[in-house]
Amino acid sequence: MKTRVKVCGITNLDDALCAVDAGADALGLVFYPKSPRYVDPDGAREIIRLLPPLVTVVGVFVDAPIQTVREIETYCDLGLLQFHGNESPEYCAWYTGRVLKAFRMRDANVLDEMKRYDVSGYLLDSFSEKGYGGTGELFDWSLARSAAARKPVMLAGGLTTENVADAIAAVRPFGVDVSSGVERAAGKKDPGKVQQFLQAVRRADTTIYAEGAGS
Repeated sequence: MKTRVKVCGITNLDDALCAVDAGADALGLVFYPKSPRYVDPDGAREIIRLLPPLVTVVGVFVDAPIQTVREIETYCDLGLLQFHGNESPEYCAWYTGRVLKAFRMRDANVLDEMKRYDVSGYLLDSFSEKGYGGTGELFDWSLARSAAARKPVMLAGGLTTENVADAIAAVRPFGVDVSSGVERAAGKKDPGKVQQFLQAVRRADTTIYAEGAGS
């Protein structure tokens, strides 16, 4: 079992290539103008154009008009859409490709809300009054374990090199999503932290899943 890794909040080519070189499976580009990690479509398109093949680029949107999402998805050639706001099940259903719906894990009631969404997977993030994602705050991983029994889960919310192994052991997610945990400033990745985070994930996979196979 390999835990997939998405490095989110990419704002420049150097950070994108650093994440890919470290072994990231996916990169998240945020198209939410209020985010400190916002990247405009022209900048995003240039980053994507210079990426090596087989890297999934995820476009992150927050309550954007459908037409805006369509235009950016086509213009930038995005591989996956992530809806990180209060988008309805009907909103998510208009797109025929793969959709990752983010849920801010305030309490167990969110698990019932998830049942209404027919999407490719869930991204689980911390609930915070500070904003939509990238807050560096943790949440109750037992909620994530319950969600992971239903659909593929990308676990986010305050993950760092120091806690990602515990998160993988507790949740067994399809993947993990990191943003602020590998930054030196909002929207600026720290190459050393990116490398260390990926190494921590791989060590966790080797330890956790090897032990499971031998039991």
